[in-house]
Amino acid sequence: MNDFSGNLKLALPNKGALSEGAVTLLSKAGYRCKRSGRELVIQDAENKIDFVFLRPRDIALYVGSGIIDVGITGIDLTLDSGAEVETIFPLGFGGSRFCFAAPKEKHCTPDDLNGLRIATSYPSLLKMELAKRNWDCKVVKLDGAVEISIALGVADAIADVVDSGATLREAGLEIIGEPMLHSEAVVIGTADAASRPEVALLIARLRGIMRAAEYVMVEYDIERSKLEDACKITPGIEAPTIAPLANPDWVAVKSMVKRKECNAVMDKLYDLGGRGIIVMEISACRL
Repeated sequence: MNDFSGNLKLALPNKGALSEGAVTLLSKAGYRCKRSGRELVIQDAENKIDFVFLRPRDIALYVGSGIIDVGITGIDLTLDSGAEVETIFPLGFGGSRFCFAAPKEKHCTPDDLNGLRIATSYPSLLKMELAKRNWDCKVVKLDGAVEISIALGVADAIADVVDSGATLREAGLEIIGEPMLHSEAVVIGTADAASRPEVALLIARLRGIMRAAEYVMVEYDIERSKLEDACKITPGIEAPTIAPLANPDWVAVKSMVKRKECNAVMDKLYDLGGRGIIVMEISACRL
């Protein structure tokens, strides 16, 4: 793989929600990484990046060994791998929790799990947690579908990554205690990876897409006499953009506002006398 090309090599999950989220975010940032089929490598010649599609669980190992420069995977998978990598940038999607769960009818507390058989697909994470709690449990390592392990008699409880919890409920299980870990998708690399110019550019682009999702652009017309009050409602990042209109008593104002606040901002502007109020999406930004 090291001889494949001189491009930056970025590992992406080959399937699942992490893969979909990563490809969507990178595509918005201007990278060519969408697969038409089951390709293992997509070359983006313009941006000099090779996107290598790997099992999410293996990405940290490839990055830690130096075969791949940087990768996108979950915090949970990274920690469970034991690879010597660092989190370069959190991506804000793929949120999940690593939790204990047991049959609902047992009404277990966390301390009740000490001494039991616990099935998991994350043995390293679980062993670290058991050591922290000084518990003596048997770890039953499974590759997936750990929820069925209790019904099949191979475990008394499980430790698994949970999103909505629907799968657990369907299996008659409930979460026990607080999550052991909160996870999300992250960009990972070795200690010196973030200092590389091409990685810094990648992170700047991703940050721009993510920040843009937090804001919208509001445009409106307002009487000059009310401009000062209007600017207090829409101060913008540095300051709003103000342009004259054909009517000298009115001006046009353009300003970025937080997406979650845009409806309240529109209400205030209209009550102040603002008219022609328009809210527009922002695809990317650098702040």
